Amino acid sequence: MRILITGGTGFIGSHLADRLLARGDQILVIDNHVTGQPHNLRPQPNLLVVDGTIADADLVNRTFDDFQPELVVHAAASYKDPANWSEDVRINVLGTAIVTQASQRLQVRRLIYFQTALCYGLKSLQQPITLDHPILPDGSSYAISKTAGEQYIRLSGLNFISFRLANAYGPRNLSGPLPTFYHRLTTNRPCFVVQTRRDFIYIDDLIDVVMLAIDGKGECGIYHVSSGTDYAIKELFDATVKTLGLRLAQPVEERQRNADDPYTILLDPSKTMRDFGWQTTTPLEEGVRAAIAWYKQYGVTQTYTHLKIAEH
Repeated sequence: MRILITGGTGFIGSHLADRLLARGDQILVIDNHVTGQPHNLRPQPNLLVVDGTIADADLVNRTFDDFQPELVVHAAASYKDPANWSEDVRINVLGTAIVTQASQRLQVRRLIYFQTALCYGLKSLQQPITLDHPILPDGSSYAISKTAGEQYIRLSGLNFISFRLANAYGPRNLSGPLPTFYHRLTTNRPCFVVQTRRDFIYIDDLIDVVMLAIDGKGECGIYHVSSGTDYAIKELFDATVKTLGLRLAQPVEERQRNADDPYTILLDPSKTMRDFGWQTTTPLEEGVRAAIAWYKQYGVTQTYTHLKIAEH
């Protein structure tokens, strides 16, 4: 197939591109490399990388016309600076609208989108969160803008799947606690853990279900991608310390969460498991080892978060 991936040099997009290229698909990537890394994709015959932003309608429409994608995976997103609302709107809302209408015009077979679990709000009404939970994205610019993008996709009438994601982690990931722990522990900087819990999903498990969706599994609509289990952030920290073979002089500092930091985000993946015949298979410690092996090879100089985290 000819598959266009927005954000294709980023964490999720590059892993998906690798999997598709390995089986012989033709891939075109659009990426502005604000958080994506060009070295995540090595040059090869069936890969074309277009440098640019999805907020540029002329570029997007010209690229769609030239490539004629059969399927679009929309992985591009603005999340680098939680305070940069205008960039979140420009990429996550305007960019999504442009990509969606280009997909409409070319009548692509399916549009696949990635949505944040923060769309359910900072204080979810149930645990685990089911697909009928109210949408309450007002806790962050990222959640507001990603939810607006999802709603434009729903409005389009396209055959779409929106995957609402647990915390994805693994090689190439520079967002969230794991790369932050690695960076701080390996540069002798102080570490702390927040007293929260998260549902972590390893990147290979995530890509497995996306591949099934690309090949036609699942019905048009919304799915959760989740392990179905939440872990204390301290458990992730302890797995990082163990993998690095460190002995800490004193226990890690534990802090209360900020007002905008949910205690837990645990998604119910039962519909995904049923419709796709899928479940996660990677234990947390195994995924942490793989991520840290990549960090050791490529380094971590900057990490990102969707929420404001106090550094006091």
